[in-house]
Amino acid sequence: MMKPWILGLTGGIGSGKSAVAQCFVDQGVHLVDADHAARWVVEPGRPALAKIVEHFGPEVLLADGQLDRAALRARVFADATERRWLETLLHPLIGEEISQYLARAESPYAILVSPLLVESGQHQLTQRVLVVDAPEQLQVQRTMLRDQASAEQVQAILRAQTNREERLRHAHDVLVNDRDLSWLRSEVERLHAFYLTLRGGQA
Repeated sequence: MMKPWILGLTGGIGSGKSAVAQCFVDQGVHLVDADHAARWVVEPGRPALAKIVEHFGPEVLLADGQLDRAALRARVFADATERRWLETLLHPLIGEEISQYLARAESPYAILVSPLLVESGQHQLTQRVLVVDAPEQLQVQRTMLRDQASAEQVQAILRAQTNREERLRHAHDVLVNDRDLSWLRSEVERLHAFYLTLRGGQA
């Protein structure tokens, strides 16, 4: 049994990563979501949460002891030094979680979905990178709808994320997601058929 190779799936906010990821899951591909791993490492009782509270104070906790993500996000988006501190703490822990989950894959290839695939260095865990891209105007519209956010908030997140050129520079494959879901499904089916022909993620 060959060990599955790992496909990194990334894209800017509102590009439709989740929809693409779901299409791959529907094809039976094992998928690990870095955002889920990022949530697991800060669950109550995990060492990362204690360190975050020690550093930022109890105001980043909700009444039930869970992390108050909105409060923490507000702090780290306002201060690049604090964001770097948090990333230095969390990225290695998230990397460990991801590796453990990827190791359980039984499909010919597995997918690591991560909005920060390039920035966090998580692309080093993968053999191939698929970037989901979309026109910026569409990204902003989708995100405002999904998160009930203002255009300004979405623009701020877009600025904080790796720029499009940097993401595309790491891409082996690019999926421009600017049409409807049935088109997207057929594109994913086409990519999936291609990926099944690859050994170790390379043609």
